[in-house]
Amino acid sequence: MSRWLIGAVALLVAVGVLALTGAKSVHAERVIPHPPEAIWAVLMDADGYGDWNTVLVHAEGAFEEGRTMRYRMRTGDGGATPVESVVTRLVDGREIHQFGGTRGVLTFEHTWRLEPAPGGTRAIQHEEYRGIGVWFWDPAWVEEAYRDGLAALEERLRG
Repeated sequence: MSRWLIGAVALLVAVGVLALTGAKSVHAERVIPHPPEAIWAVLMDADGYGDWNTVLVHAEGAFEEGRTMRYRMRTGDGGATPVESVVTRLVDGREIHQFGGTRGVLTFEHTWRLEPAPGGTRAIQHEEYRGIGVWFWDPAWVEEAYRDGLAALEERLRG
């Protein structure tokens, strides 16, 4: 076996290991002084995302299992990029799970979860990233943006 072939195989194995082991996550939560039904109604209104959501500034589609949602996502540098996700699980009034990205490169699993809490409802956004891309990407700005988004969600419910 030639040295070139051994080197190529070693490189492919290294890339494969990086793609399989790359993982990061972000988490934001806030107790919002409203019942889960009121928060759920805002989350289910894709047409209204542009009125309050600081991260997903435009949404198209229906939140139904197996359906694709299309978004314009604000990026860390202030720009915007198109993002698609598939609703993988929907628990009425409590949870929305979505999956998107390119397997092996960079994928995301985003969850909205609503839980009863003293004084209202704990609204949680959690996202897991996987793939080789996470080795070269810092999602810290996303966590901050999700905290801002939860504050904007609360403000939307006040208005």
